[in-house]
Amino acid sequence: MAEKKLLYKRILLKISGESLKGNQEHGYCSEAVSQVVARIREALEMGVEIGLVVGAGNIWRGLAGSKNGMDRVTADHMGMLATAMNALCLKDAFHAAGVPCSVHSAVGMEPFAKKFDREQALTELAAGKLVIFACGTGSPYFTTDTTAALRALEIQAQAVMKATKVNGIYTADPVRNPDAKRFETLTFQEAIEGRYGVMDSAAFTLCADNHLHIIVFNFSEPGALVKILTGDYSVGTIVS
Repeated sequence: MAEKKLLYKRILLKISGESLKGNQEHGYCSEAVSQVVARIREALEMGVEIGLVVGAGNIWRGLAGSKNGMDRVTADHMGMLATAMNALCLKDAFHAAGVPCSVHSAVGMEPFAKKFDREQALTELAAGKLVIFACGTGSPYFTTDTTAALRALEIQAQAVMKATKVNGIYTADPVRNPDAKRFETLTFQEAIEGRYGVMDSAAFTLCADNHLHIIVFNFSEPGALVKILTGDYSVGTIVS
């Protein structure tokens, strides 16, 4: 069988913190973490260079904290720390699986993680190392979606791949509306006019202004990341 051709050589993969907790209410599930590692490792072994941003929803949501009366800046700082915990958890799991990786933090966190260094990150990516970006942008009011878009541009990624629980973007919530239609492709303008909530506005604008593809796909489906990387959009939607 002929080897499938990769459409993307370097990507920024954005996964949710929830992907690490499995069926638990919060925290970490070893089986769920192992599944995340296995799916990313499969893509790395194909020669794809991957920068990774992980959310904090399995530990803390800054926006939810601020809605409950907490100062928004403090709440977001806590969220940044939660992403660092998730990054360290994944680093340990990848190392245990024999996958070389490093963690770059947007804020100084030595000795837990090195401060983000773009040149070093580019060198590590080119060498086949997985690079995990922690602590968001280092500033409050910016989501991990915005972090993903920013880091993708900084590492010269060809696409931002947003891992979700559904196979792409729909006209409505497919869980609540069985008649919702899935898009295989969308232009940035169509996504804006349709108000499909692909990403928060800051992240989406960064991608649109810099012509950076956004691919929303079902990460929970085994092999989905590889399918997307080789041009099979049956498990996702590309915005370009």
